[in-house]
Amino acid sequence: MTDTMPGVAVRTGLFIGGEERFTDRVLTVADPARPGAVVGEAASASPEDVADAVAAAKAAYPAWAALSAQERAARMAEAIAGIADERDTDAAVLSQENGKVRFEAWVDALVFELRWNLALMLADQVDATATLPPVPGAIPVTTEVAYQPLGVVTVIVPFNWPIAILGAALPHALLAGNTAIVKPPPSAPLATTRVVQRVAAKLPPGVLNVVTGKDANMAGLIQNPDVAKVCFTGSVNGGKRIAEMAAKTLTRVTLELGGNDAAVFLEDAMLDDEHLDRLFAAIYDTTGQICMNAKRIFVHRSRLDELVAGLAARLERAKLGYGLDEGTTMGPLHQPPQKAFVEEIIQEAKDAGADVREFGELPGGELAGGNFVRPAIVVDPDPGLRVVTQEQFGPVIPVLPFDTEEEAVRLANDTWGGLCGSVWTADPAAAQRVGSQLVCGYVWVNDHGATRLDLRAPFGGMKQSGYGREQGIEGVRAFQDTRSIATIDPEALAAMAH
Repeated sequence: MTDTMPGVAVRTGLFIGGEERFTDRVLTVADPARPGAVVGEAASASPEDVADAVAAAKAAYPAWAALSAQERAARMAEAIAGIADERDTDAAVLSQENGKVRFEAWVDALVFELRWNLALMLADQVDATATLPPVPGAIPVTTEVAYQPLGVVTVIVPFNWPIAILGAALPHALLAGNTAIVKPPPSAPLATTRVVQRVAAKLPPGVLNVVTGKDANMAGLIQNPDVAKVCFTGSVNGGKRIAEMAAKTLTRVTLELGGNDAAVFLEDAMLDDEHLDRLFAAIYDTTGQICMNAKRIFVHRSRLDELVAGLAARLERAKLGYGLDEGTTMGPLHQPPQKAFVEEIIQEAKDAGADVREFGELPGGELAGGNFVRPAIVVDPDPGLRVVTQEQFGPVIPVLPFDTEEEAVRLANDTWGGLCGSVWTADPAAAQRVGSQLVCGYVWVNDHGATRLDLRAPFGGMKQSGYGREQGIEGVRAFQDTRSIATIDPEALAAMAH
């Protein structure tokens, strides 16, 4: 990993079987804020490189799986030690390739370490077994039910919070006894590759590998018969493609996909500065590019104006700019097609006569023409508009009124996704009542968003937001399967003979 100072082109290689490997072909990583600027270059793996990574992980698997969970945890603790030493540089690289502000990039890397260490706290549960005793006259065996790792697993992460998201799956997969290949996002691979290589270098060769490159060369990460499972975080369409590819080899899949999360504000919701700050972050953090961000706000009609005014006051202070610049509060969108989509759905809302309020100024100079979009609120739009029905993944939010609690629940659930949701109320009973009716995998009360996700709890979606769970012991079990060993009980067998 050379040339890693901010402002200098960053170069990263593959990491396969304990060794860094550079390639003739590279991925050129564009700066989303500065048209024409290049952040760095990442190695671009060939199908042969991918096959080598799978082979390296397969070769390392027997020895790694043979360790106890506590032994693996000890080695993983050694591997993560000192990971923060280069965090400032990691954050600077990620800010430049992703576009988000420096502090968010710093937190992105921090959450990886937090999730890693929380996973290690589960070590005592990983090898748990259960004993099923004989049933007189029916079942003449004693059966030990234990857990076993799957083998080689692939973890594919997206551009938006790549290092943090990796932490929701990778440590659990390794702790469970699997070996792993990480595929960072092709549009923002540099910081993730840097972090993972430093960890991988401290583990036995082949236990952890990193492969960057074009998606067209990556089929072997999914369809190689030696790959037991793929854990994918990304778009709904991306998840469907992964599942379709994996079906051909019966490779197991966990999918954590997009969301169209509803935040429901009941009539008694607290709308003081503290709660409005939480809501603002839940919508506009990472320029709206977080799967679990609030994507639709449903508010009791009597509180609509108050809520919109609170968001507007905060948006008036928004400063669009370069992620590394002091004072910037909102960076660009990551890629031009996403900018075009967000601008399109905002214009569609305007054309339909919706009350669209936009804020901030687009930056000029070398940032002119970057992927910047003025943040917006769309007040009381037609529910059929795309700004309501589709995941915006940008700095725009529809705010829709309701009159009854039943209506709010129906509207919140009337969508394709089911990742997260939130209920805002001063009444704990109402929070539980409404929250338990939201069809999604995770619900906040008087809060919403990634910054307050309980990193110990199972996380994942329903409906088209995906399937499978990450984090917690459930996240470990997602990378294991059961093994039952039944032993004849002579007394029970004899009793059945009579």
